[in-house]
Amino acid sequence: MGYLRERMGKIVAIVIGLSLFAFILGEVLRQGNSIFRGDRNELGDVDGDKISYEEFQKRLDQAKQQYGQMGLSGQFASMLQDNTWNQLVSDRVLNREIDKLGLSVGDNELQSMISGNNPNPQIVQAFGDPKTGQLDRTRFNAFLTSMQSAKADDPTRVQWTNFVSQMMEGKKGDKYMALVSNGLYVNALDAKDDYEAKNKLVNFKYVRLDYASVPDNKVTLTDNDYQNYYDDHKSQFKNKEELRNFEYVSFNGAASKEDSAAIKEQLTKLAPEFKSSTNDSLFIQVNADTKAPLVFKKKGLLGDKMLDSVMFNEQNGFVYGPYLSNGSYKLAKLVDSRIGPDSVKARHILISTAEAGGPAKALAKADSLKKLIQGGKSFADLAKTYSIDRNSGENGGDLGTFGRGAMVPVFEDAVFSGKKGDLKIVTSQFGVHLVEILDQKGSSKVAKVAVVDKPITPSAATQNAAYNKANSFLGTLAKGNFDDQVKKDGLTKKSATDVNALASALPGLENARDLVRWLFKAEKGDFGNQVFVLGNQYVIPVLTDIKPKGDLPLDAVKKQIEPAVRDQVKAKMLAEKLQGGSTIDQVAQKAQTSVVPVQNIVLANPVIPGLSVEYKVVGTIFGSAPNKLSKPIEGQHGVYVIVVDNFINPAPLANAVREKEQIGQAWAQRSSGQIFEALKDKSNVKDYRSKFL
Repeated sequence: MGYLRERMGKIVAIVIGLSLFAFILGEVLRQGNSIFRGDRNELGDVDGDKISYEEFQKRLDQAKQQYGQMGLSGQFASMLQDNTWNQLVSDRVLNREIDKLGLSVGDNELQSMISGNNPNPQIVQAFGDPKTGQLDRTRFNAFLTSMQSAKADDPTRVQWTNFVSQMMEGKKGDKYMALVSNGLYVNALDAKDDYEAKNKLVNFKYVRLDYASVPDNKVTLTDNDYQNYYDDHKSQFKNKEELRNFEYVSFNGAASKEDSAAIKEQLTKLAPEFKSSTNDSLFIQVNADTKAPLVFKKKGLLGDKMLDSVMFNEQNGFVYGPYLSNGSYKLAKLVDSRIGPDSVKARHILISTAEAGGPAKALAKADSLKKLIQGGKSFADLAKTYSIDRNSGENGGDLGTFGRGAMVPVFEDAVFSGKKGDLKIVTSQFGVHLVEILDQKGSSKVAKVAVVDKPITPSAATQNAAYNKANSFLGTLAKGNFDDQVKKDGLTKKSATDVNALASALPGLENARDLVRWLFKAEKGDFGNQVFVLGNQYVIPVLTDIKPKGDLPLDAVKKQIEPAVRDQVKAKMLAEKLQGGSTIDQVAQKAQTSVVPVQNIVLANPVIPGLSVEYKVVGTIFGSAPNKLSKPIEGQHGVYVIVVDNFINPAPLANAVREKEQIGQAWAQRSSGQIFEALKDKSNVKDYRSKFL
């Protein structure tokens, strides 16, 4: 006891120290070794050159601005994110090679790219003359002068500086790629081989036994069968990134019949109020899910075909519905109908509310221009000077002739409801328009129809019931009993394979980003410790497999290669049936099948008529001597025995130079993508995007 009392302080200190170390280690492991990865702001790393989240986001915002959208979503947003990431990686990989070679862009070269005889296409697009397609040098030089006097933090100057910098980097990249592509050489043998592959014909006969002729239950696969196939195709089982497989059950929270009936009843009760409404636009704004503006439309443009057959034969104020259309119950009211023109020719002057100093000043400016035109000033000249719509402004504001549905509703309503010669001022989302109606043609009955729609959505009770079922199932799970519990509850199990860390949408599952994040933190056999709400689905997943980056082991691909392994075993069985004959007819007779003649096949298009691509079979044919019976050949669809009747050689290559140029162009087009992939494979690229996206 005395020994313990003397050393108790040290023992307690050691215990506390070990506990703290265990806690810190647990946090490190839980957060994916973030301490050892370095900066939490690090999105990736290329051979030690870090890519920060801020750099990525800045480049992504620039890409979005080029498309004129800052709120992109869905598949296009994912594509833009991938392109931005690949560009950042490409910059680092290529810049390293560019620096090694000492490539640069000189002052004279930069000046030529900006204002030389062939300026950058983006400059021409921004400062070009629409009539000639050439750079408007007066306007561009004025811009360059303004940039020299602008402050360093001026947004336009910053944007211009970034553009010039990117243009220089792009030019250096072009130089590097030119070095690579110009180093590609096509010799005479390349040209000859390519010419013959496209033009040398072969006529042959074949006998084939399909893999499908052997029932799967007659084939027993051994470990050696799998191993042999795996060894022969090992290069195909290389993961460029970590992938994960999972299984899941989902509980449907979509709208029930009761939910649908309740929404229909809601609109039924609303119909009398809709009929008596004196302000249909306001009624739509208050009660409709889709708040569409009210405009006159001709038959065929009302949106629902059933309305065409109803509304053009009724009196104003008639209400139709509730009716079901595109997943919603709807009420439709005929607000007004009349005979109106089919098309209008008009011109306009568009005034920016921002540049004018606000809506009121823009309207005042439009009114002043209207008075000038009424006083004899040329509409066309004023449009060229004042309209921010450059495309029409250069043509005197002319918009041409257009039918209903071609313009925004408020603009359309003004020009179709007016008369020839009218000058009207209209405000739209684009600004303030001063419009002149030049002509109106045709006449037909048009109707203004107000529609109140209510989508059929699940009620809270329906969603709660689905969630409770999912939560109850989750409560029954323990490690390893997922399949047993699914079977016990009579549920349907689904699966998703080869999910990458950045996936956001999976087959049958929408908005799955949270689920994917969990997958890449879980261990094999883990099930979700929460109910994942994906649209109307309440999902419980279990992680079934982790496929690490790099060479995949046999166990990881065994299920994937099973069909091919089975076909390989079948091929050995079928090959025995095709042995023993000295002629193709004898082989066919023994195998109880027929001989199929084929004519005029070329190596460049290895398709056997009536089947599909058969690379190995057609390759063997072009390497065979005429009239010599082949050994059984393992193809895509079955086992073949072939005999070549004859080859038809093409005329001698008349223009080897042209053939070499065509091959060289094809190589050059592929080289940029292939060199990037080759350099990327040589680099140590670390991708942590899944932490942020």
